[in-house]
Amino acid sequence: MGFFVSTPSDSGGDLGGIAGADATCQALAAEVGAGGRTWRAYLSTSTENARDRIGKGPWVNAKGVTVAATVEALHALPGGNPELFVDHKGNPINGQWQGSPTPIEHDILTGSAADGTALAATCNDWTSSTATPGPQVGHSDGLGPGMNGNAPYNSWNSVHAPAGCSQQQLVAVGGAGRIYCFAAD
Repeated sequence: MGFFVSTPSDSGGDLGGIAGADATCQALAAEVGAGGRTWRAYLSTSTENARDRIGKGPWVNAKGVTVAATVEALHALPGGNPELFVDHKGNPINGQWQGSPTPIEHDILTGSAADGTALAATCNDWTSSTATPGPQVGHSDGLGPGMNGNAPYNSWNSVHAPAGCSQQQLVAVGGAGRIYCFAAD
């Protein structure tokens, strides 16, 4: 396994900084026997692009499905997909897809543009649950309201930004403070 979506957080955009987010990825990977790899959160900061943090690929999810072979292929994906973007145990993330459980949690924190480069709003580099505006999020299922799979809703890493970084503001628009985790080695 080289990729998964984290479990929900209850701290909004305060992930303990980028080191805290990486530690979350490392701990979740260890829960399923993949802790021997070096895990990185797919998050941009004021000094680093998310795409530059995650290694070169390939990345396979917990179900054994290849998500992408390279960084370039990852950022060329046509959209999110509930079969690709699963948690560390292989479970799909609640979203807009037909039959999905509720609540919707498909907004995944990235702070990134579609090409994986940094945008300005990053919850003070992932240390604040009070900063505004909120960070850019992607849709793990590639769907918007009414199962709309068209742009801009289909991007896995850059769809919209919530009003702020609090957990309440993330939940209000379909998030749960989840992050993408990639094995960088």
